[in-house]
Amino acid sequence: MVSVRDLRKSYGSILAVRGISFDVAEGEIFGLLGPNGAGKTTTVEILEGLRRADGGTAHVAGIDVGADPAGVKHRIGAQLQSSAFPLHLTAAEVIELFATCYDRTVDARAVLATVDLADRADQWNEKLSGGQRQRLSIATALVNDPKVLFLDEPTTGLDPQARRNLWDLVRRIRERGTTVFLTTHYMDEAEVLCDRVAIMDAGRILELDTPRALIGALLSRGFSKPVIQQQADLEDVFLDRTGHELREG
Repeated sequence: MVSVRDLRKSYGSILAVRGISFDVAEGEIFGLLGPNGAGKTTTVEILEGLRRADGGTAHVAGIDVGADPAGVKHRIGAQLQSSAFPLHLTAAEVIELFATCYDRTVDARAVLATVDLADRADQWNEKLSGGQRQRLSIATALVNDPKVLFLDEPTTGLDPQARRNLWDLVRRIRERGTTVFLTTHYMDEAEVLCDRVAIMDAGRILELDTPRALIGALLSRGFSKPVIQQQADLEDVFLDRTGHELREG
């Protein structure tokens, strides 16, 4: 569903992406991981048709991104880490607004139902909680029934209940046949959600495999850390005491 070959991008003397290659299978949840400045954002923006590469090729959902950047935008959905919607539009009106961008007519309430926001359809978007706004942002990315959904740090700033709920949402989106391309700084999130991850730094991909295989390879090299293995962590305690239900406000 995504195929990248020798992708390169520079900004003056800064080599942001240095000849990377990888593939993402249809129906996969794929994670692109790396520290700030690793080249993740540049890579994703190229795949979304927002930035032109200096060299190499990228195909998304069968479209050559370099040759047809406008065409790829009609095959993908993109949720940004921070989305600002016009004030005094209800959640349903936000969905309808985005649908017009794709020249589509949609049932806004049905779209909102896919992200558990049907009961907030008539509420002004600026009054939604942080988790609700993230789910609304994902809903806007689904209005054109994308083949590939790009998620940028989707759970940043969310409480544990909202975070786990959004993980379940991502899984449901994949179950309906959508390929998910995820960036996150939360390694536990990548380990739980992603079928495979690529670890990127200084414009290069250093590792690419399943989380379990990467962890196994590290352990096989003799890695250990002086921490007693626990069957639960503080987040498990938090959720046990406060419940898993969303606090929508």
